[in-house]
Amino acid sequence: MPVGAEDGFREYVATHSRDLLRTAWLLTGDWASAEDLVQTALLACWPKWPSLTAPDAYVRKALLNTFLSWRRRRSAGERVSAALPEAVADDLVGPAELRESVRSALAALAPRERAVVVLRYYADRSEAETAQLLGLAPGSVKRYAADALAKLRTAPSLAGLLTEEAYR
Repeated sequence: MPVGAEDGFREYVATHSRDLLRTAWLLTGDWASAEDLVQTALLACWPKWPSLTAPDAYVRKALLNTFLSWRRRRSAGERVSAALPEAVADDLVGPAELRESVRSALAALAPRERAVVVLRYYADRSEAETAQLLGLAPGSVKRYAADALAKLRTAPSLAGLLTEEAYR
């Protein structure tokens, strides 16, 4: 590898990785898979880096080719069956819809309200711990939590998902 090629590659990755990740995410729909896709494509480009005249076009083509080869490989493992299985499959859509509804309702909260709700009810932190982590007074944590919970109770994305028993 010629002198300076490593620095040129490192500089390219530093300046273009965000765009490459965004493109890969749009292709895969998943951040973890997008990161794997970018790393695999860049790994394929590394040996040819010194001779590339249009590195951006080459990397993007490698990204697309890698994605398409992954898709071909995954679909080749599927097998057609003449008979349907006896067992009923779990509902995978319901939990995904619930997660999306909760995510949407949380996104509608103010940033501090969202942080308080996540720390208090998801991370199971005490009021004192939450206050310390956010640099707030414990009374402010109580107020943010109360305001956030009131908004969540009336959130359109959660309408019909919560029953009266959930509030008791």
